[in-house]
Amino acid sequence: MVKLNSLQEIEEYIKSNDISFLYFGNETCGVCTALLPKIIEILKRYPNIKMAYIEIDDVKLAMERYSIFTIPVILLYVEGKETIREARFISVNDVEEKLKRISTIYK
Repeated sequence: MVKLNSLQEIEEYIKSNDISFLYFGNETCGVCTALLPKIIEILKRYPNIKMAYIEIDDVKLAMERYSIFTIPVILLYVEGKETIREARFISVNDVEEKLKRISTIYK
């Protein structure tokens, strides 16, 4: 997992990977810290999906740019286009099913 520290880094990450999984959170968010290890574990099964973490307090401009109103937020970009958006109450099982479908289509 890569940590992105600026809006420019986020945009370049999306452009440079066919499938980009972005996880927006912060260290003081209980849901964020509980969910992150589960998401990391799931993504180990999908090596073609590249994950990045964004500490939202460090990149406040990302909130406006990506319309983030709560955390955690996960965004999945396929070939530069937002394909999946989940926020706050995120079902790990639903995320895994969606990633499985995307990974199968874009091998």
